[in-house]
Amino acid sequence: MSREKFYRIGEFSEKTGIPVRTLHYYDEMNLLTPRKDKSSGHRLYSHKDASELQKIVTFQSLGYRLEEIKKLLTEKSFDLGLKETLQLQKESLKAEKERIETTLTTIDRTMKLLEQQEEVDGAVLMSLIRAFQTEKEQRQWAEKSIPKDALDSVFSKTKQEKLALDQAYIEFCKGVKELYGRPIEDAQVQQFLKEYVESVLEYIGEETFKRLPPMEKMPNDELEKWAITPFSEEEEEWLNQALAFYLERYEKE
Repeated sequence: MSREKFYRIGEFSEKTGIPVRTLHYYDEMNLLTPRKDKSSGHRLYSHKDASELQKIVTFQSLGYRLEEIKKLLTEKSFDLGLKETLQLQKESLKAEKERIETTLTTIDRTMKLLEQQEEVDGAVLMSLIRAFQTEKEQRQWAEKSIPKDALDSVFSKTKQEKLALDQAYIEFCKGVKELYGRPIEDAQVQQFLKEYVESVLEYIGEETFKRLPPMEKMPNDELEKWAITPFSEEEEEWLNQALAFYLERYEKE
């Protein structure tokens, strides 16, 4: 009968491709505990340890945490209970994948804006980044009162169309801060709002705009969760009054 072969931690690391530091951590966690050489104190790993290590790596690749893996390693067979935990892992990984994709899209849009603008006011940029990050939540919020086909036309724009709207928003914020304090009926203020509203109408389509409910009928209780205003309370109040004045004139035309 052949003698069982053992490997020191460096040899085992090289054989399995798992870093020594990770093997130390698994030992500390009592997840993969090698035998110790009585005379030298060296960790000694066997073929069985290599098999256990592969199980650990496999469960980790499925997204399980080490504490969960420790329990799974004690199972000699698996039933539908494992299927249930796998389903939970699947949902967790799908959510993480969506989060990563949203983050990558946010980074791309922000980088593109900075390339075009070179410099953007900090409050305005944070407002845009928050809007990029919460696009899904914004749609779910809007679905409470806006027809699906109207929403589809708003949220299915090309990257270039979205970039154009983002740039228009930056210019809009600059304009608001420059014009703030003037009378709301001031000709320059109203012309500025007219140009911005027209750019928004061009983006979403005038027919879609006409189908949108008045702002006072929108479920605004959750809106603040998905948006960061770049304006002070005073600027916000002035802007709302100026927009109301403009829209009242717009509806009469």
